This record gives sequence, C-alpha cells and structure tokens, in this order.
Amino acid sequence: MMKRILLVSLISIQATLLYAQKGEDLVQYVKPNIGSAHSRYFFYTPAAVPFGMAKLAPSTNGSEGNASGWEAVGYDDRHRSIEGFANFHEFQIGGIVFAPTVGPLKTIPGKQKEKNSGYRSSFDKADEFATAGYYRVRLKDYNIKAELTATERVGFHQYTFPETDAANVIFDIGHKMGESGPVLDAKVTYDDRHIWGYVVTKPVYVQKYQQGANVTMYFYAELDKTPSSYGAFIDSTQFEGQKNIQGKGAGLYLRFKTKQGEKIGIKTGLSYTSVENAKLNLMKEARGLTFAKAKDKAIQTWNNSLGRIEVKGGLLQDRVKFYTGLFHALLGRGLADDVNGAYPKNDGSIGQIPLLKNGNPVHHHYNTDAIWGAFWNLTQLWAIAYPEYYNDWVQSQLLVYKDAGWLGDGIANSKYVSGVGTNFTGLAIAAAYNVGIRNYDIPLAYEAVRKNELEAKGRIPGAGKLDVGIFVEKGYSPYVKDVSGNPELNTQGSPFGASHTLEYSFSSFAAAQFARSLDQSSDYKQLSKLSEGWKLLYDPATKFIRPKDSAGRFLDKFNPFESWRGFQEGNAWQYTFYVPHAPEELVSLVGKETFSNRLDSIFTISQKNVFGGGTHIDAFAGIEGLYNHGNQPNLHISWLFHYAGRPDLSQKWVRAICNEFYGTDGIHGYGYGQDEDQGQLGAWYVLSAMGLFDVKALTAAEPSFLIGAPLFETVRIKLPKSIRKNDFLIKVHQQDPNHPYIQSGTLNGRSLTDLTLQFEELNKGGVLEVLLGKLPK
Repeated sequence: MMKRILLVSLISIQATLLYAQKGEDLVQYVKPNIGSAHSRYFFYTPAAVPFGMAKLAPSTNGSEGNASGWEAVGYDDRHRSIEGFANFHEFQIGGIVFAPTVGPLKTIPGKQKEKNSGYRSSFDKADEFATAGYYRVRLKDYNIKAELTATERVGFHQYTFPETDAANVIFDIGHKMGESGPVLDAKVTYDDRHIWGYVVTKPVYVQKYQQGANVTMYFYAELDKTPSSYGAFIDSTQFEGQKNIQGKGAGLYLRFKTKQGEKIGIKTGLSYTSVENAKLNLMKEARGLTFAKAKDKAIQTWNNSLGRIEVKGGLLQDRVKFYTGLFHALLGRGLADDVNGAYPKNDGSIGQIPLLKNGNPVHHHYNTDAIWGAFWNLTQLWAIAYPEYYNDWVQSQLLVYKDAGWLGDGIANSKYVSGVGTNFTGLAIAAAYNVGIRNYDIPLAYEAVRKNELEAKGRIPGAGKLDVGIFVEKGYSPYVKDVSGNPELNTQGSPFGASHTLEYSFSSFAAAQFARSLDQSSDYKQLSKLSEGWKLLYDPATKFIRPKDSAGRFLDKFNPFESWRGFQEGNAWQYTFYVPHAPEELVSLVGKETFSNRLDSIFTISQKNVFGGGTHIDAFAGIEGLYNHGNQPNLHISWLFHYAGRPDLSQKWVRAICNEFYGTDGIHGYGYGQDEDQGQLGAWYVLSAMGLFDVKALTAAEPSFLIGAPLFETVRIKLPKSIRKNDFLIKVHQQDPNHPYIQSGTLNGRSLTDLTLQFEELNKGGVLEVLLGKLPK
C-alpha cells in the first residue's frame, strides 16, 4: 500500500546555498513565462505548489472572459498591464481577485487595451520575476511591489506600498475571471481584519455537458493590518462604510494609511465546499506562517517534487525546458478537497472522504481537465515518478462515478466536463492497474471502466462517448453530418466517426487487459474484438484510415488533408497513425518500407513549419497539416519508427522536435501559441528528454517503454523510499547535442537486445546505460 508523502520544508531560503547542501536548487531552471503568450488559464500560476488548490497569478485579461470556455485567457506575456491577482486557476474554475492600488478608488478591472482604465496597472517586464512557488512584480501606476506565494489551500499576498493616506486593497469577488463563465451570485463580508465570501459561476463547458450545474468558490482572508476605512461595491457603484454586499459584481475595498515601504499581508484560505472550510484550511495550513516562511516552504516543496527526476549535464537551455515542462505537468490538476476531507459532490452537496487516524483524508480529490491524449505524457509521468498522485487521481474519478453513475473525462468541482466528447478515463484507470497502482476499490474500478467502454443505455452527456453504442454494435462509429450544433451529442455516429473509432478501439484494448487480469473472460473477448475496429476503416487502396457512413461505405471526395470531416482536430494524414495499441499490425498493413518512408517524409516537410502551425499563434494552427505536435492526436507518432525497424529515425525526429518545437521565450515555448492542455506538452518533453516513451501508454499486457536518446548525461528517478525502494539511473556516454543516435546500451550490465525497458525493471530500480554517436548504428 502506497503511503502519502507530505512534502514539508524545514529549510529557510535565506540563501540558495542551502539547497546545494540539501539537494540541487532545481527551481532555478523553472521559467513560467516560457510559452505564456496565448496560454491556457491554468498555465501561468507561479505562486502555487504541486497539485495545489491555491494557484495565484497576475491576470492581464482574465476578466474579459472566455467565450467558448477553453481559449487562452488570464495572462499573456505580450501584455503590459495587470488587473489584479486571482487565487483560483483551474479548468473551468477561476476567481476571487485581489488588487492593490493607490489614490482614487476604482472598483472595476478595466480593459487590457484601454490604458488607465479600471484598477489595473501597467508594469515593466524588468520589474517582474516568476518561478515555481513565487511571483513578484512592481505595479508602475501605484509604485506597489506585489508578491505572491501559496501552500496547498492557502494563498499568500504581500503588497509593499509607498507613503500614502490612500492605499487600497480591492477584493473583487463578483466579476467573471478566466474560464469561470458568467457570475450568477457573489457575497462578501468584512469584520475585524477578516474578509470572507463566495462566488457562484456558470462555466461554458460545464453547461455543455451538465446543464444547470454551477461552480462555487469560497474564501476566508486574514489581513495583518487594520484598515482606516472600508466599503462595498457593485461594479462601479460604491457604498462607503458598508461591511457586506451580495450580487453579481459584488466586492469590498479596504483603505489604509501606509508608510514608505510598509507591507500589508493577506492570507487566504480557499475551498470549494464552504466558508467554514476555507477558514479551517487557513487555520490548519497557515497559522503562524509568515509570507517569507510560506515562500521558503513552497520553493522547497517544488525542489522536492522536481527532484524526483534529477537530470545533470547537457545544455542549460534543455534543463530549463525540462524543469519548466515538469513544473507545468505538476501544476495542471489541483486539489478539490479540504483538510478535513470535505469535497464538492457532483450534485452540489458536500461529500466526505474517509479519514485516517491522524485526521487526514485517506486520499485526495482533484479537479482535472479531460484525459484526451494525456496517456502519452501525464499518466506515464505520474506512473514513473508520482504514483501516489496517480492513485489519488483514480480515486477522484471513482468518487464521481459513485456519486453520479458515470466516469467523467474531465471534472470541475466534480461536475462533468467532457472536453471533446470522448472519454479516456477508463484507459487511464486500466493503465494504472496495469503498472501496479491499485490502492482503491478494484471491483468498483473495473465496473466503471467496463461501463465506460460498453454501455450506452442512459448514458449522459458528461460521460462522453455518446456514440459508443453504435460502435459496440457495428465495430466502428459511422460518419454522421452534424446538424445540431453539438457534434459531441450524436448517438448514431459522429461527424468525427473515424477518429472516435480509433480512440474507442484503443480504450477497448486497455479495458481488455484489465478484464484479462481479473479473469473476466467474456468481457476480454468482446473488448479485444472491439479493439480491432480500426481495421474496418483502413483503406488498402489509399493506405489511409478513411471514414465510413452508416451503410459501411467509404466517404467519397476523400481528401486526407481535410480536418473535421470524420476526424476531430486533425485529418487522415495524422490519424492514420492512431493505432497505438497495435502499431505492429499497422506497419504490416502499410508495409515497413512504405511506412518509414512516408513518416520520414512527413517529418521532413513538417520541420519547415516547426512541426505544427509554424509561427501562427493559434491553438488550432496545424490541424490540417501532415503533422501537428501542438495537438494531442499526434504525440506518439515520432516514436512509431521503432515498429518499422528504424529506431534511428525516431531518435532523429524526437531530438529535432525537442530542439525546434520547444523554445525558451514567452511566444516560442510550446510551439508558437499552441494549446498546452494541463501540462501535456511539457510532460511529453520531459519523457522524450529522458529517453523513455510508451506508444501503448502502459496498456499492454507487459507494459514497457521505448528507449530513446536522452538530452542529459544522467537522469536519476528517485522517489521517497516509502513509495519506491530503489532509484533508477540512466547514464549516457558521449552525450552531445550532435549525438542523437544510440550506438549500444546495457541494463544492469547486460547488453540490450532491443530498445525497450520493461516498466517492472524501472520500478525495481537499476542502471540503464546508453552510448550515443553522430551516425545511426
């Protein structure tokens, strides 16, 4: 049974020299501004701890909303004004904004493109600093230094003011923020250095999959200075001396007299269940904790978590890319339960996670974006270095299943958020079981996975895969033209029928292995048969996967470059390679030489477009190209050469993608403005830079990794001994930027017969050594 590891720091950050004694200061390599132009709402939240609830960050345009519910919003590296500092940043969840100002009181945030509008302030990049666990900036218009840090459920703000009789702190609770959608209600109250309240929001994607479901955020804040006056507001209408207010646009302001350089600190307990639990979270996590100590603790927590994968040598820029990518991978999905185990249930009520004897929850509950594509990055990374989190993630999905009857592909406060209308949660649970992560109700997990793959009766929109019934019946999902405006809700097929068929075939394979392990022979046979559904859409004449209609006919006027006709967020060039559970069979059908030549040509051409959408800043740039690294369906393709007997070509192109698609500035970070969903592109870089990747996403009967050429001299995977007894070390000989090809290798002193590493071998611990060179062996 895995034990929870409490990442507690006893170290002061008075000097980073202490880190050299206790372990390397890995936080120095984390640069949150990389790729923060056109970034998703979770992405730029430096003041947070791994998998935390409190995710604090400046907002440059978060109050301007997010029309479709998923677009880039919140912080953009190209912007030069900040409207305030939001405490909640999660998929479909955002709000509780604090803003310090000086002078005449303004109580609306203003517009990003309108100078001096609202309470926002301009800032210079030279006055901004961000790393894992801490953020600092000077607000030019007010001469205020703002600093942020956090514990798991408590946000810390520290504002340093000039000398003034008009120092203001604005608590903007009732305005939309980030992905939260419209505000339905808000309430805020002040009394004796404490402010508390809530906001109720209506996120777009939640409404899409669970109509009428809302998201509520609660807070309880404590200030270290008494204001000279206070008041409430609704939008721009102010009510001097009023201590509480309710309604859309509601907020409070506090006014202070400050000396030059005087600091005002705010600790803010957060919760998704109640103000009382927000206060409890504050008391338990932050009683007696100063801002400086909280900052030290946050940074050391990040060093501990990042240090589970310790890389040395190689280029400095690659270490920066590596640890910034790992930072994003550990940031994207955050706590949803309180210190006492209370959590938000799907129906809006409060649930209770069982407690250990020490009063801590048996497991945690987490918010999470959809798992679409995350099996090629996040879940593999969790299995390698964060298995206790992976176990809790499974527990989270099972909580929702018990409460509401279906697995959700994504959840926001336990509300269903499917994302793209599919559901890979069953695959991710099956993979967890497959690699020995099993500290949960296994019969319940299997029941949920089976239902997700095979059952259509009573299926709700939030469960996704509404066309799974026709897939089970026919073995494929037919192409059906959408006339409803809600393509994900079709049941007799889908406008994305071909890609659904490929995806459901893959998840059926994963569920089949789960069934086999539990001696569910009948299910195993049915699921194994369904896993071959992709073959029904393979067109031998064109050697492409091609959509079929309900009568079983290939669609006419077939154009393999065309996206959205049979394929979701991609086209036949990209999706034909989407047979991750049976790449050997796909290669056999196409022919080894044809397969390798076609794929090599694809990458040669795609390299000219930075392996995606070129320098075009848009989430969907590249979906009509030959290859699009900026989107999930493509992320395994560069590793497929292994199955055609050409691992050298995988080594070549994986290295090129790491060097060219990934950058180190605000615009060129993850491509140019590509869609970095919940840390997935960062996690892909981490895996590839380590030289480990599994096309089959740990779903095979004997899960293993393909071995690539690492970017570093050593990679050490070292977990707390209570989780995994022995380290796993990768040693690279002749490591050099110009040495992308593996010449030979050994595992624990034995020569490698092929470039695969069994997951069991990594889990046991040992030493993998590879020799690199300039030319393919």
